[in-house]
Amino acid sequence: MSEMYPVIIVVVLVVMFLASAIRILNEYERAVIFRLGRVIDTKGPGLIILIPIVDKMVKIDMRTITMDVPAQDVITRDNVSIKVNAVVYFRVVDANPAVIGVENYLYATSQLAQTTLRSVCGQMELDEILSEREKINLQLQEILDRSTDPWGIKVSLVEVKHIDLPEEMKRAMAKQAEAERERRAKVINAEGEFQAAQKLIEAAALMETQPMSLQLRYLQTLNQIASENNSTTVFPIPIDLFKPFLRLAEKA
Repeated sequence: MSEMYPVIIVVVLVVMFLASAIRILNEYERAVIFRLGRVIDTKGPGLIILIPIVDKMVKIDMRTITMDVPAQDVITRDNVSIKVNAVVYFRVVDANPAVIGVENYLYATSQLAQTTLRSVCGQMELDEILSEREKINLQLQEILDRSTDPWGIKVSLVEVKHIDLPEEMKRAMAKQAEAERERRAKVINAEGEFQAAQKLIEAAALMETQPMSLQLRYLQTLNQIASENNSTTVFPIPIDLFKPFLRLAEKA
């Protein structure tokens, strides 16, 4: 039995060695290997073998990360105080600088996104922020991507989620929108009256060339009044109405 002890000890040591030396990385993971404090390689995915005690592994997730940027207090160029939040989509494209180039790339990217959001929105007026959100998104994405490039990070998309306005500003904008709608309604009404007046002028000019059409229109109006009103209606008949008939009688 005593002869089995050395074998058991060797087996246990081998198992402990393999357990501490063998690592398996998923398809979306990479490992930066440090040997005695110095980076020797970036490995993965799959099976990798480390030297216990000598080697140290830092694992990095290479998938796209969705980071929510907290609401930031911003004073616009026209001195309006608002709150703006956003969301940033980025991923690590090079694991080596993400480990040795920055202490914590997640925290660093979050802080950079917050300061960039305040800076970009602070350079614009409120109307620009509300109407040109796509322009703000592109500008934020370009600045963040350029700043995080030394860390091996690629910022693919930045979206402004919500813009919170003060209550007095909301009321002022509601009044402005209502006044704009009233202005458009008045303009449309005026344009309709102008077009109707133009059509009446054209109709009057056409009837002037054909006197009989005026008489027929007059008789048509009398017919409509008679059909719509049952009460007695006194309608003055101008003498001009009989002139065409008088001329026909004279010729006859």
